[in-house]
Amino acid sequence: MNPPIAAASHVTNIALDRMQYRADPLADTTISNVLGAWNSPRIDTSPPTLATTWQPQWQKLATVSQTFAQWPDNSSIGAWQASGAGLSPEIGAPLQSYAQASRHLPDWADLSKIERAEALFMDYGVLSVTMLFCSSLPECYVIPDLAAVLHVTGQLEKHTTYRVRATGAMIFPVMMKGGLTAPDGGGVAQIFKVRLIHATIRNLILRGSPEAAIATLGTGENGHYAADAGVVPPLAVISERDNMQQALFVHGWKTGAAGLPCNQEELAYTLLTFSYVFLRSMKKLGIALSSTDEMAYLHAWNVAGHMLGIERELMADTMEDAEILFTRMQARGRADWASRPRMSDPRPALGNALMRSMAAVIPSRLAKFFPVLLTRYLCGPATSKNLGLSGPIPWLAYLLFTGGMFLIRAIDWLVRLVFPGFSIARFLTRVLGYHLIVKLMMDQTRPLKLPQHVRDGIDAMMAQWGDDPKAPRWMNGLEDYLTIKGSWNASARSTQ
Repeated sequence: MNPPIAAASHVTNIALDRMQYRADPLADTTISNVLGAWNSPRIDTSPPTLATTWQPQWQKLATVSQTFAQWPDNSSIGAWQASGAGLSPEIGAPLQSYAQASRHLPDWADLSKIERAEALFMDYGVLSVTMLFCSSLPECYVIPDLAAVLHVTGQLEKHTTYRVRATGAMIFPVMMKGGLTAPDGGGVAQIFKVRLIHATIRNLILRGSPEAAIATLGTGENGHYAADAGVVPPLAVISERDNMQQALFVHGWKTGAAGLPCNQEELAYTLLTFSYVFLRSMKKLGIALSSTDEMAYLHAWNVAGHMLGIERELMADTMEDAEILFTRMQARGRADWASRPRMSDPRPALGNALMRSMAAVIPSRLAKFFPVLLTRYLCGPATSKNLGLSGPIPWLAYLLFTGGMFLIRAIDWLVRLVFPGFSIARFLTRVLGYHLIVKLMMDQTRPLKLPQHVRDGIDAMMAQWGDDPKAPRWMNGLEDYLTIKGSWNASARSTQ
C-alpha cells in the first residue's frame, strides 16, 4: 500500500505553476512514437500542401482511431496484441507498450468506495446530467486555455451536441456498475482512448512532443518561463474547416506563456468538475450527500483520473480539499487571462452555445431561460460573467425561477420533517435531466459511439431511472407526464 499523500489543498502555487509544463509522459511518448517527427511547415502553407505534406501522419491518426474499435471493454485491453491487429510495427509497438503499462487500476483504489459511487450514480444519474450541463461543463470552460482548445476545434460553437455526447460517452461507462472494475465494463476502455486523444491534441498543437516543446523554453524560474519562449507560430490556412486535427495543427501556441495544452493542472481541474462540482451542486439544491458518500464519489473519479494520467498529488479526497484546490485553480486561470494582452475571449461563445443547445429541447417558451438561470444559481456570478451569461432575462422567467427556488427550498425543508426523502428540487432537476439525456445525449437515431453491449447497459440503466425510489408515487406519475420517459422505457423494453 502506498503511504498517504499530503492533502491536495496543500499544493502550492509554485507547484501548480510547474504542473502547467507537465503533461502525460506515457501517452505523449506513445503518440510521438506513432506519428514521428513533423516536418517544419512554412507559415504561408497552402491548403493542398497542408493536406498532403503530412499525409502519413493524418493516416496514422486515422489508423489509431480505427484501432479504438478493438477495445470495446476492459478485458479487451488486457488481451489485445498488436501482432494480431494488422498494424505496422511503427504503430503497433507503441500501442502495445501503452496497453501493457496503463491498463491496471492503482494499488490505492478502494473497490468498496467505487461500488458505492456506482450505486450513487444509479440513484442520481438523471440529476448528474443536469449538473453536467448546468455546472460541470460551464465551470470547465472558465479556464481560458481549456476554452481556447475547444474554441479552436469549433466543437462547442458548431457541434455542441457532439462535444456533450462525447463527454457522456466517457461518464456513463465509467460510472455504470462495473465500469472500472468488471471485465465486461467499459470505463477503463473509454478512458484508455480519451487519454490517447488528449496526447494527440498536445502533439498536434505543439507539432511534436511536449518533451521537445519544453526543451525549447530554456531555464525557467520557479515554474515560470519567458512569455515569448517556445512559440509555435500559427499557420495561414485550414484545409478543411471542420477537420479538428488540422484546426489544432495550424492554430499555434505560446508554450512559455500558456504552458502545455491539456497540462496536468488543467486535467486535474477538469476532473474536479466531474466530481466536486457535481457534489457541490447537489448541496446547493438541498440534496446533499453524506460525507462518506461524497468521499466515495470523489474516490471513484480519482481512480478514473489516475487512468487518465493525472498525478495523484493533484487529486482531492475530501470535499474540503476539493473546494480549496478547485477555487485556487480557477482563480489562477482567471488571473492568468487578466494578465495577458487583450485578445478575443472564447468563453462567452462556448457558454452561450451550451445554453442554446439546452433551450432547443425545452418546449416551454419561459422554461427555455431556466438553464441559464440554473447555471447562474449553481456556478455563481463570476462564472456566469466569464461565460457571457449575465445578460438580461425576461422578468417573468426570472421571477418564476427565483421565486420558485425560494419556495421549493422552503417546502422541501418543511415536508422533510415528516417525509425525509421528499424533494421538489430533485423532482424538477430530474425532469430537466431526462429531457437533456433523451434529446441531446441518448437520441436513438444517433447512438453514442460506444460498443453495442455498453449501449445496451445504458439503455437498461435508463429504464431503471424511470421512477425515483425516493419520491412518492404521485410525483413519479407527474414526472412521467412531464417527460418522455414512458416512450423511452417502452423502446428499451422492446429491444430486450
